[in-house]
Amino acid sequence: MDPMDVARSLYAQDRSADAFGIELLDAGPDGATVRMTVRPDMCNGFEIIHGGMTFLLADSAMAFASNSENDMALATSANLDWFAPARPGDVLTAVATRAGGGRKSVVWDVRVTNQDDEHIAQFRGRTRRIGQPIIT
Repeated sequence: MDPMDVARSLYAQDRSADAFGIELLDAGPDGATVRMTVRPDMCNGFEIIHGGMTFLLADSAMAFASNSENDMALATSANLDWFAPARPGDVLTAVATRAGGGRKSVVWDVRVTNQDDEHIAQFRGRTRRIGQPIIT
């Protein structure tokens, strides 16, 4: 089964991606790319993106990558380091890359950048496959 077809199927059911305007650009077993434009309602009292929104974008990239082989994978842990603020109108891109692991457990690195390729945040997450297909 084509990994991008699996990712598109998951994306079509992802209400949070829809609600926050996350676009699926690419997905496969070794990584995925998503994009989101920062809106004012995604920002905190300092008028910069809320950290949870950055986490959401990075986690989404990991989810589309880790599930692209049609074997449901769930996050088991994750952390994020912020390097620079993002503001309304900024376009953030999250690129997930397989960092290591085996068939069941995988570690993912996700780099989040803005439209100027400025490194906004770095995410590291872990997923575990549970043996359930996404598309039957």
